[in-house]
Amino acid sequence: MRKKIVAGNWKMNTIVREGVALAAAVNTELKNIDLPENVKVIIAPPFTHIAFVEQVTDENKVTVAGQNCATEEEGAYTGEVAAKMLKGLGCSSVIIGHSERRTYYGETSEILVKKVYTALKNDLMPIFCCGEKLEERESNKHFEVVESQISEALFHLSKEDFSKIVIAYEPVWAIGTGVTASKEQAEEMHAFIRKTVSSHYGKETADNLTILYGGSVKPANAKEIFSMPNVDGGLIGGASLKADSFIDIVKAVL
Repeated sequence: MRKKIVAGNWKMNTIVREGVALAAAVNTELKNIDLPENVKVIIAPPFTHIAFVEQVTDENKVTVAGQNCATEEEGAYTGEVAAKMLKGLGCSSVIIGHSERRTYYGETSEILVKKVYTALKNDLMPIFCCGEKLEERESNKHFEVVESQISEALFHLSKEDFSKIVIAYEPVWAIGTGVTASKEQAEEMHAFIRKTVSSHYGKETADNLTILYGGSVKPANAKEIFSMPNVDGGLIGGASLKADSFIDIVKAVL
């Protein structure tokens, strides 16, 4: 049975005090929910919050992720955060290749290959993001773009290492815009991703791959999107900054 995951990406929001209160509220609400074994809840706070958030969360209910990691293990890289630093703080996963990192900080597939490698080396589950821009969808290049993002950054991995990856499809035109891909659009791309993976790693690996949808997911549309057979949960942005809305989205995946 594939893992179902709801992951909250807080991005550059909240100060430590606010983040701790938010994490504690999510943790409290999750105590009242009987999560099936295959359902995982993850929160990705800013780096500054991780140690404090770890203290108020029960890892049996919610685990903590980094929003990014460096390409290198250690060294003279001022301002960077290494994968082993995240692991040392208690993180079990890390978001890699978010469209905001690609767009604002010029992250290429070559860079993401290194980040995936260092995450896996340090026993962190990469949540690998992919997705097309509006003009790429309008010019009917969305499948081509997503296929190249996945193949260039991930298909160097062994089958064993690839099985440790989670993919998050986030159409760039739907991130923070209030516009959401229809459930049919989400399902179409998720099915395509699974087919692409199957052609490289085989059907069993593809069938076991968890693929999340991200892009203006909120309580009002989560159930509908998560009902699609190839959608295994979501990477949630703005709606993860309020405990009640995030918990409602978690409930939608059950």
